[in-house]
Amino acid sequence: MSGIRVSERAAFVLADNPTMMTLDGTNTWILREPGADRCVVVDPGPLDSGHLDAVQAAAGEVALVLYTHHHFDHTEAIDEFARRTGAPARAIGEDWCRNAKPLADGELIVVDGLELKIIATPGHTMDSMSILLPQDQALLTGDTILGRGTTVVAHPDGALAEYLDSLATIKSLVADGVERLFPAHGPVIDDASVAVDFYLEHRQQRLEQVRTAVADGASTAREVVEIVYADVDQHLWPAAQLSVEAQLLYLKNHSS
Repeated sequence: MSGIRVSERAAFVLADNPTMMTLDGTNTWILREPGADRCVVVDPGPLDSGHLDAVQAAAGEVALVLYTHHHFDHTEAIDEFARRTGAPARAIGEDWCRNAKPLADGELIVVDGLELKIIATPGHTMDSMSILLPQDQALLTGDTILGRGTTVVAHPDGALAEYLDSLATIKSLVADGVERLFPAHGPVIDDASVAVDFYLEHRQQRLEQVRTAVADGASTAREVVEIVYADVDQHLWPAAQLSVEAQLLYLKNHSS
């Protein structure tokens, strides 16, 4: 297996689509049981012929394609990659399946000895899922946990209550033996426990900041952003505003 190998069964090819939101670009994952001919490709990413050529060169025969969620930087190449490989594509969302049925939470997939378990982790988007690679004690997290920084939970595409539940789900997987996280953006995380705890603490801190801003008189998401995200590049404020809207909705629905 070529690409950047990170474990016995996993490697990735980095797409050339870096932005403030995608970090270095989209990590297209290639999963294969040692010695097997066929593989599973996760998130082929942008419609970029050079990237798709590199993925195919690293992947060889593709048995199945999986999509962690519907965002464009993951799914833009869905039809072209299906045409190139002939492999079925599956996701939790039916619109992102090709010649196959949607994935189910807890579903076990076996491809030539490679074992994958689908874990629904909604929140970043409502169709977000993670992929457990139990033989490598690793979890592919999509955009639910990134390799650095924190992810956006933007209303209405995402929802904070579900996202917090998903972080709790990942924390329980870590307690059950997951040691490493393989994100869709950014570097591999070698200490899964530290990363999950950081994400949970960050969300609680942001919620408290939003709660305080509202108590001090902020009445709109934009006003909250101007207070809570005052030290953040203003180019990120539109995304921050969508995130604040999700937080305000959460606080409204979970007020004591």
